[in-house]
Amino acid sequence: MEQKRLEENIKYLTLLAKDYPTAQRAAAEIISLEAQLKLPKGTEMYMSDIHGEDMAFSHMMNNASGVIREKIDVALAGNTTDEQRAIYASLIYYPAEKLVEIKNKERNMDGWYRVTLYRLIDVCRHVASKNTRRSVRQAIPEGFKFIIDELLHAHFEDHNKEAYYNQFISAIVNNGMSDSFIEAISLVIKRLAVHKLHIVGDLFDRGARPDLVIDRLINHHAVDIQWGNHDVLWMCGATGSPLGVASVVRICAAYNNLEALEDGYGINLRPLARFARNTYGDCSIWKPRKAIGYVTDDEIAVAKIHKAISVIMYKLECQVIARNPNFDMADRRLMLKTDFKKGTVNIDGVDYELKDKDFPTVDPDNPAKLTNEEIDVITKLCQGFVNSARLQEHTRFLYSHGSAYKVENGILMYHGVIPLNEDGSFRTVSFGGRGYKGKALMDYVDYMCRIAYFGDEGSLIKRMGQDILWYLWCGKNSPMFGRSKMTTFENVLLNEKELKVEGKDPYYLYQEDSVVADAILAEFGLSGSKCRIINGHVPVKVISGEDPIKAGGKIIVIDGGFSRAYHSKTGIAGYTMVYSSRGVSLRAHQPFTSLQEVVFNNTDIQSKVNVFETMANRMLVEDTDEGKAIKELILDLRQLIQAYNKGYIKQEKEQF
Repeated sequence: MEQKRLEENIKYLTLLAKDYPTAQRAAAEIISLEAQLKLPKGTEMYMSDIHGEDMAFSHMMNNASGVIREKIDVALAGNTTDEQRAIYASLIYYPAEKLVEIKNKERNMDGWYRVTLYRLIDVCRHVASKNTRRSVRQAIPEGFKFIIDELLHAHFEDHNKEAYYNQFISAIVNNGMSDSFIEAISLVIKRLAVHKLHIVGDLFDRGARPDLVIDRLINHHAVDIQWGNHDVLWMCGATGSPLGVASVVRICAAYNNLEALEDGYGINLRPLARFARNTYGDCSIWKPRKAIGYVTDDEIAVAKIHKAISVIMYKLECQVIARNPNFDMADRRLMLKTDFKKGTVNIDGVDYELKDKDFPTVDPDNPAKLTNEEIDVITKLCQGFVNSARLQEHTRFLYSHGSAYKVENGILMYHGVIPLNEDGSFRTVSFGGRGYKGKALMDYVDYMCRIAYFGDEGSLIKRMGQDILWYLWCGKNSPMFGRSKMTTFENVLLNEKELKVEGKDPYYLYQEDSVVADAILAEFGLSGSKCRIINGHVPVKVISGEDPIKAGGKIIVIDGGFSRAYHSKTGIAGYTMVYSSRGVSLRAHQPFTSLQEVVFNNTDIQSKVNVFETMANRMLVEDTDEGKAIKELILDLRQLIQAYNKGYIKQEKEQF
């Protein structure tokens, strides 16, 4: 049996032999991997709903959701004050900026450098303790690789090497390399503090610079993303979908955040701005949501852009819904339900008066038809999205590191919902004449999202994928949206509050139901008391008594609350979750103030840590999915050694 398995795997083993060309090398790797299995599990951090708030996100990345300050407190507990540890924390978060501030105050910089270098080494050593020496080396910047590696593994009590180690510190100071060294070791600390980063959706939306958020993620060593509805909308725009593009631009205009397009991605909005200026008059009801009180000329211009692109979007929605009857969104073709002569719209058999009746580009006999000027505007915008190298790079990253959901270490991660019926069963959603529910639905939409971007240009299936990307943004059965409708038309054009209600999916009725939670987990192959669902999407209104821990701890809602628009409604700036070898903790954060506050006052984001599960025994690498993969590699390497010993594969001559 073993012989047969060896012969069947010979092709794969031949490829593996390129990395381990001798039995000795394969055996050495087995020894290393078996030892690695006994290391503590790396720390995982879970975040969601960043919404383009790059400054708050950057700080949360720098402080690792409070993990780094915890490491500082442990490593330096015996010989520093709380104030000193706060200074070291801000130094690690922002070394370049903090060093400028310290130099303005400190009279004896050489002395300060010597003390600080030793203490940063202590912190780094503590942070690195759960890592292999190999992985630590990989995290060290090339210029200081040998020096930091030596100091991290120094034994200062070894009198034979005491002078050797101390000379490193003296040489760093005497040769003017202290600042560079501090920046390098701070980078290593931040790199090693978090083993894996999970982003549970919505990198885009209201914040000014989603592009800077993604830049940071691209440079992260281990990150995965579960797409949110805002993410798939931008992905839809990046494919060149006219409706996707129009929807993205509308949101940016609605929040007076056109810099995300212009400065972030270099998209030319001048043709749209010119068209809007020449076409529309009074647009006061279309002014951006951030505009409170006095409206500037720029905000007036943005209001006109908002109206112009909204009208284009409403028309395109009618077209896309018409060619996709499976979407079951005929009630959202509101342009066809509008009497433009009377200035009313009919919803559920009732006529409602529009707040704005000036629609010069609308043909009452064919309200969904774009004018030639509108076609020209949206065509140029689509070209801008498709030709933006930066946007396309970021979109490819979202595809390569993202998915509709992810299962890892007993945790199921998705942004929105698993659509449910009123009785708590999985709801069937139809696409292309077939029905999908539960895991099959998530797998299908993941596949179609990829077809939308990577499918053959001009093909029907690519267009269908593009339409589904848009549907995932706002469709009533979308697992990434989880609401009955998106009331963009009603929010601007109607006064009636009852028409602006976006009914929630029944999923939210069952968030406290552990039986339903178990059913969802089982659908994705998970069972047991340690398995959980991690959700984003809906802010937790702590101020109203809401709890992010639901269904007896089986569902955790971690909407990051980065968007400042939500802070007054939630009472906090959202949650992150940290899963370490010792347990699971949920961290509630107060809003980020400014980089200046951190640098000059040593203030950090104030966080309340709720440790809701402590491991009876420290969790090891062998207990994780990564450990399972390592064990499989060990078995393969043992088989490779057999292949060498039996002469199936020729091994290289070992060099001594």
